[in-house]
Amino acid sequence: MRIVVSGTHASGKSTLIGDLLAERPGFAHLGDPFELVDGALDEPDAGTYAEQLLATAVRLRAHPAGDDLVAERGPIDFLAYLSALDVLRRGGRSRALFERGYALTGAAMQEVDLLVVLPLEHRDPIEVGEDEDPELREAMDDALLELVDDPDLVAPPTRVVELSGDREARLRALLAVLDG
Repeated sequence: MRIVVSGTHASGKSTLIGDLLAERPGFAHLGDPFELVDGALDEPDAGTYAEQLLATAVRLRAHPAGDDLVAERGPIDFLAYLSALDVLRRGGRSRALFERGYALTGAAMQEVDLLVVLPLEHRDPIEVGEDEDPELREAMDDALLELVDDPDLVAPPTRVVELSGDREARLRALLAVLDG
């Protein structure tokens, strides 16, 4: 089973994946693709997000079908960041990069069996400082939730689940989906 855990920065992706791997050590783990991009900046721009989108698409396709793996972020995450830059009218935004990324995301998401989305929770949010760019965090979350509903990007047989609640509740819900 190929699982992609998606969400904006500081949404609990790494924590959920670590908890899942403790319960299911047979899964291969693909870490945050930020580390795969040589030009990673303190303040990523559209080019950096496009590079990460490509890196996540390539690594999903590199694993044989049937492998059990869990990936922290997928192409759809970085498409959401590109969309968020546009919504926020941030410098470096690029409609052309979004359009190229859209096609690549749709193709790569066909390799995903389960897309786990961790939306921001406004009742009990993870505390983040200003250095985490809360405005971009919110805009990416909104864009991601919109994109996961786009049938040209995420279509059957890919299953989508949104998980909320505390750490334990998210893990229990994910394990229930895997065991169901």
